[in-house]
Amino acid sequence: MTAETTGSATPAPAQNNPAQQSVRPPASKRIGTFSLALMIIAASAPLTVLAGGVSSNYGVTGLLGVPLSFLILGVILALFAVGYAALSARVRTAGAFYAYVARGLGRVTGVSAAWVALLAYNAMQVGIYGMFGFASADTFNALFGIDVPWWVYALAGWVLVGILGVNSVDLSAKVLGVLVIIEFIIVFAYDFFAVIDAPAGLSADGFMLGDLFAPGVGAVLAFSMAAFMGFESGSVYVEEVKDPENTVRRATFGAVIAVAIFYAVSAWAMIMVLTPEKTVAEAGEQGPGVVFSLFSAHIPNSLVVFAQVMFVTSLIAALISFHNVVARYLRTLAREGAMPKFLAISLGRGQAPALGSICQSSIALAVLIVFAIAGSGSEDPIMFPVVTLFTWLTNVGSFGLIALMALTSFAAMAYLGTNAPEASMWTRFVAPLLAGLSLSGVVVLIITNFSFLVGISETSPLNWILPGLVVLAALFGGIWAAWLRSARPERYLKLGGGEAAELEWEPTERN
Repeated sequence: MTAETTGSATPAPAQNNPAQQSVRPPASKRIGTFSLALMIIAASAPLTVLAGGVSSNYGVTGLLGVPLSFLILGVILALFAVGYAALSARVRTAGAFYAYVARGLGRVTGVSAAWVALLAYNAMQVGIYGMFGFASADTFNALFGIDVPWWVYALAGWVLVGILGVNSVDLSAKVLGVLVIIEFIIVFAYDFFAVIDAPAGLSADGFMLGDLFAPGVGAVLAFSMAAFMGFESGSVYVEEVKDPENTVRRATFGAVIAVAIFYAVSAWAMIMVLTPEKTVAEAGEQGPGVVFSLFSAHIPNSLVVFAQVMFVTSLIAALISFHNVVARYLRTLAREGAMPKFLAISLGRGQAPALGSICQSSIALAVLIVFAIAGSGSEDPIMFPVVTLFTWLTNVGSFGLIALMALTSFAAMAYLGTNAPEASMWTRFVAPLLAGLSLSGVVVLIITNFSFLVGISETSPLNWILPGLVVLAALFGGIWAAWLRSARPERYLKLGGGEAAELEWEPTERN
């Protein structure tokens, strides 16, 4: 490794030039801990996880250890959050993964991480449009006899997400907060009725080691890990929180703990109401219907309809959450010279990343058009958006984000070990190392079970094409950063600096 002296990278004082103010980071601090935690949880869509994710996990893997898998993954992600939160308190920039990796492992690696993050978050966001379009078409056709293609609903959702994206973040926070709280109430109600009804009585099934550690355990962990995706997004809002020192840390830990326990209990409740002997068969056959059929036996039909509609809106909440993350990543990269400068423009009193939001919406629209055209000629146009757009893209996104979390854990060890001598050994070394190794293991499990996860044959070229997109993004980012180093050194030296950071940075480049 070679050293590259950069000197102090303290951001220059803000000027009074209006043209410059358009690309300044937002000055308003609008988001509190509770609001941020709800925005983080919204990305995982609790009702969608229960009705779609948990039921699919049982049906596809054939194992009952889903509740235990949530607890194990919760511990791993809590370990990850130790180093991640320490980084967010010291590196205050919306670049998150990008900035953290750049500080710890060098600018070239950091830009590689940035491109992987952009691909992964875009894939998660656009993929969810497939499930949203399908669920909306299915729900409104069944309830109201409205029969229109899935892509019509997807475009309607696209318009709503785009409008919220160019407005102040506190508007999105309010919308997400309401939706997530209602989702929690619905899932709590399901858990209550499931436990009350349990025909075989209550047991520890689902939490026994033998329920999880059997052939197929890798697929269970990969499925369950997808339920947590987005929990790390709190750091992206570090420039907009009320207390940068504590808000992100508290919200991230709170979200991890709440999600892990909540999902574990809900997955266990599904076993109790279906019985251990019938859970796999019933979940595989009914899918999301296992949730709504239980409600039908306990609450008025109007409330069942409301719960079904909320299943659709839970997907909207996830779309908004991931959209906001991409927009802020684009703004940060543009502000530091890794993207065209116009993407750094923020508008309005809340300084929303308007151009980043429009860019993300444009990407989503282009992909939706491609899949809408392809789906019109498919053998099963109804299920097409689920088995392709949703399944393919969300698994690519999940793979990319987990790989980034593993890389960021090792970056935390490098950065905190040098720049945070006051932090404990647990924070600087032990927790990040355990998280990095564990998350690397999950990455291996995803790769080895990829055909299983996306429902394709083991000989299909998609087995290497889809994960290969993540590798290509990393390579492109690294090549782009290397080019900037030789051709645009003044821009290169700003990479990972975090012009919005409130702490002075004197980095050492690692190549």
